[in-house]
Amino acid sequence: MGAPKRNRKKFDKPKDIWNLTRINADNALIKEYGLKNMSELWKVQSELSRIRGNVRLLLSGGVGMANVEQALKARLVKLGIISNDTETEKILELNERTILDRRLESVVYRNGMARSMKQARQLITHGFISINGRKFTIPGYLVSIEEEHKIGYYKPIEIAPVSKPEEAEVEKATN
Repeated sequence: MGAPKRNRKKFDKPKDIWNLTRINADNALIKEYGLKNMSELWKVQSELSRIRGNVRLLLSGGVGMANVEQALKARLVKLGIISNDTETEKILELNERTILDRRLESVVYRNGMARSMKQARQLITHGFISINGRKFTIPGYLVSIEEEHKIGYYKPIEIAPVSKPEEAEVEKATN
């Protein structure tokens, strides 16, 4: 059986934990992206902080950092966060929304497979969404560019067809 796995937090709490402006901004992101709780947002912020730290280390001129720079850029390009011709300095300008837009629940909603972000999350956790025929139940899964077009339903489900989110907003505005 072996030794038990050591579970560790995948996020760091903000230093200004009771700052009302930060809390309001975080709550707006949570509502917009249909996140479950603050810790999901903190995971994204910690990942972004780690990426920025690596970029700052690269820009400081460390010896033998060419391989690290190529690996970091390749990973971010594969996830669709940056493009191939993005400069290293531009990576520092990334924000939470760029990563949140690559989550599986965001991609499912943008593809019109769900009516809202909350419904997209529900469909994923209940096992209705698959990527390339493989069931995914993790709403926070970061979807790569290659996998984005292979998202479909795992089980048959009847959801009234919904136009793209942008088209739905235009319809609401005209009515």
